[in-house]
Amino acid sequence: MDAAIPKRQRIKQQNRQFILDAARQVFAEQGYGAATIRDIIRATPLAAGTFYNYFTSKEDVRLALDAEMAAVLRPYLSEGRAQAVTAEEFLSAFFSAAFALKGGTGTVPAAVDLRAGFEDLRTDLESAIARGLFRPLDANALAAALLAAADAIAKRLAAENGDAAKATEEATLMFLRGVQPPA
Repeated sequence: MDAAIPKRQRIKQQNRQFILDAARQVFAEQGYGAATIRDIIRATPLAAGTFYNYFTSKEDVRLALDAEMAAVLRPYLSEGRAQAVTAEEFLSAFFSAAFALKGGTGTVPAAVDLRAGFEDLRTDLESAIARGLFRPLDANALAAALLAAADAIAKRLAAENGDAAKATEEATLMFLRGVQPPA
């Protein structure tokens, strides 16, 4: 923590981070639906009442985690998409970033929630469509389809300890070429 920040503010930041870190761990282990506020509190060194000084609900914590994720995702996702010169490069950059977001271990993270980056993806798709990388499609619908596919594939592969590189290749080909067998 920065010494220029007053002690009280540093403690508040630290406590909030304890809660977020604990929630991330609990959600990954138990799943969001099964996790409770009590589970989150138990995973911190904090008193039970301290949680409510920072968050009002489990949903409030999830929204904070989504915002944190979005801050990490935006530059990582947008960079590869902006540099893409083909639809395949665009899709590969999107899926690669989505699947390998945490730590670059080559395996898919347990909880990838990309919804927070919807607007950035939609904007990048509009740009890619204008550059001729994609047919003139509804950027909103394509963004929603890409995000839904990335989320579903990431969850499945995380459960199977899947390979992010293989998932990227398969998802890219699925969107690029469709599901029809080769001619």
